[in-house]
Amino acid sequence: MSKKGLFNPCIEELDPDVICLQETKAAQSQSDVELAGFEEHWYSAEKKGYSGTAIFSKVAPLAVTPGLPTTSVERFSLQPDEFGDPNNEGRVLTAEFPDFFLVTVYTPNAKGGLERLSLRHTQWDPAFLHHVQQLEAIKPVVFCGDLNVAHTPDDLANPKANVGSAGYTAQEREGFQNFLDAGFVDTFRLFHQGNGFYTWWSNFSNARARNVGWRIDYFLVSESLVPRVVAADIHPSVMGSDHCPISLTLSPA
Repeated sequence: MSKKGLFNPCIEELDPDVICLQETKAAQSQSDVELAGFEEHWYSAEKKGYSGTAIFSKVAPLAVTPGLPTTSVERFSLQPDEFGDPNNEGRVLTAEFPDFFLVTVYTPNAKGGLERLSLRHTQWDPAFLHHVQQLEAIKPVVFCGDLNVAHTPDDLANPKANVGSAGYTAQEREGFQNFLDAGFVDTFRLFHQGNGFYTWWSNFSNARARNVGWRIDYFLVSESLVPRVVAADIHPSVMGSDHCPISLTLSPA
């Protein structure tokens, strides 16, 4: 999106105070993004050109922490697999602000042959939930990003045809449901019900123009923050990626 010259116009249009990025595929030194007034925090994968997250903020965070904590990693035995070490892929970045934690996450894809489904189901999703619950014990949490799962049939255009496919397996959907059961709230569904709302489209078969997509990008918040949620939106008109931006608006504390 940056190389296409579309990133800065998008930021000017949406005018966010904080920007959370996933799949940056670069180190900060490789970025040509220049946003006046934003403090940048990057967590890049050890493997070049792969994965990665970043947080840009107009308000300086109290602290920024890369990765999942050791307690979460060890508790759920989150170990390297045939594709690499999920702990070294730049997938989680946590910023602390005075009244909440903000976490950006790029959840591992289960892969077309579901080779990474077991890691997702038994290690990654439980470890990430443990992380945000540990944060929530201190103060409320907002977490967002590409969770690589459509939670319900309303979250993808062709649910019947995709049952058991990566992003729509029972295991991945259960992992998302566990966030809700733990008390986190899918903010988009506070304002919008039904289908037709998607954040990712395949590059094939003119899928985006036909709106044959998936909602796999989310903002979730601690239940205590729900009274401050003013809006939660998807911005499909913003081009430049196979994903589109999503946004969350909170009222002041």
